[in-house]
Amino acid sequence: MESLHYLLMKTHAVLSRRVATAVHEIGLTSGQPKVLDFLSRHPEADQKTIAAHCEIEQTTVGSILTRMEKAGLVTRRRRAGDRRSRYVSLTREGHRAAEQVEELFARVEAPVTRGLSAEELEQLKALLEKAYRAAQDPPRSEEGGGPRAH
Repeated sequence: MESLHYLLMKTHAVLSRRVATAVHEIGLTSGQPKVLDFLSRHPEADQKTIAAHCEIEQTTVGSILTRMEKAGLVTRRRRAGDRRSRYVSLTREGHRAAEQVEELFARVEAPVTRGLSAEELEQLKALLEKAYRAAQDPPRSEEGGGPRAH
């Protein structure tokens, strides 16, 4: 059997190509699907939190959010008492796009997971989540802790 690294890399490459093709077809750009998916599960978040969760550099997330704001997918606002951070949430159009992304992810994942039972799929997801948490530098808590230090 091939190494874990190689198997993960090959699977990621195949899924990434399929997602990139499907994302282009619905008019989204790179990075936007991750952000839409995150914000659909976390109704309001600051840029730092989005970057950490999506494994995207904070400045890159800023550029992605600017494009998304111009497209009417997100709004950014400041909270009272917090002048530094801008909090991001989905607009109505953003929610529609997030639903499309969820459907797109399901469509792309279907051929990969077709041969797995529901129990095997849950086990795979749990093992990948466990491996991801263990790979953090420094490790993040199960609640999703802060961004990695570099």
